[in-house]
Amino acid sequence: MEMRKVLNNELKRLMGLDPNIVILDADLAKANGTWDLREIYPDRVFEAGVAEQNMVTMAAGLASYGFIPVCGSFTPFITPRVCDQVAISVCYAGMNVKLLGTDEGIAAELNGGTHMSVEDISVLRGIPDIVIFSPADNIELEKAIEPIIYYDGPVYIRMQRKVVPDIHDSNYEFDLFKADVVKEGKDVTIASMGGIMPQEVLEAIELLASDGIDVEYINVHTVKPLDEETLLKSIKKTGCLVTCDNHNIIGGLGSALAEMSARHYPGPIEMIGIQDHFGEVGYLPYLKEKFHMTAKDIASAAKKAVAGK
Repeated sequence: MEMRKVLNNELKRLMGLDPNIVILDADLAKANGTWDLREIYPDRVFEAGVAEQNMVTMAAGLASYGFIPVCGSFTPFITPRVCDQVAISVCYAGMNVKLLGTDEGIAAELNGGTHMSVEDISVLRGIPDIVIFSPADNIELEKAIEPIIYYDGPVYIRMQRKVVPDIHDSNYEFDLFKADVVKEGKDVTIASMGGIMPQEVLEAIELLASDGIDVEYINVHTVKPLDEETLLKSIKKTGCLVTCDNHNIIGGLGSALAEMSARHYPGPIEMIGIQDHFGEVGYLPYLKEKFHMTAKDIASAAKKAVAGK
């Protein structure tokens, strides 16, 4: 199932239970999969048009009256374009607004560089009092929506729109502030964030196993605040780290973990991601090759990290 359908189903369920949940769209409800909510709850879904800054300000106003607004758009239009409104009207004012950005990074594919937000995490990480969450699969997303809705404070959900393979099973227990140890290992820690990197990591784990390298794999669904306890425990065990995220290596998951490591346990770190470059038009397999985000790239980075211990 497409991730946007999982999102829509959960929002629909929760809106049926709680009249305080409201949705704001910026002319992308059909693309984000939330169009039918306006037909079911016509008095609680608002179309702001191509006016994202106004939409976030509207959401802050609604939150000030006790509503729980969810603002949806593509990632570049719900982060850098509305940075001032998020910083001042939402975070500084302490408003309980949920920001939804879809088509993370190069997942925008044929929409090209203007629709590929490679800087959204770094933009928002610098703003105090916001939680940044990016699900790896449908199971995680489904379990996360309700806790995020009822977390008292601003949250940014950064997600794929379409289908991604599941890395969790139905018994998965979700904790918004706890990273997931997907696989235990002893030689190198690989940490990923978001929906397009896990399958590359899992393939890289097999490649590395054939060379006798045992990977510990951690899914970091929440990059702010970081679950430093889980991550440091792993890095201290393996002695080195590879980060994988669908974002510029500057300011994303790699930067966040490098900052943590520098403070608490310095060691070899390699970063897989967009190497300080704008996106471009292309299908995902081509873009992963272009930006060196494939399983082979991850395996090569892991070998380099292990050699640097």
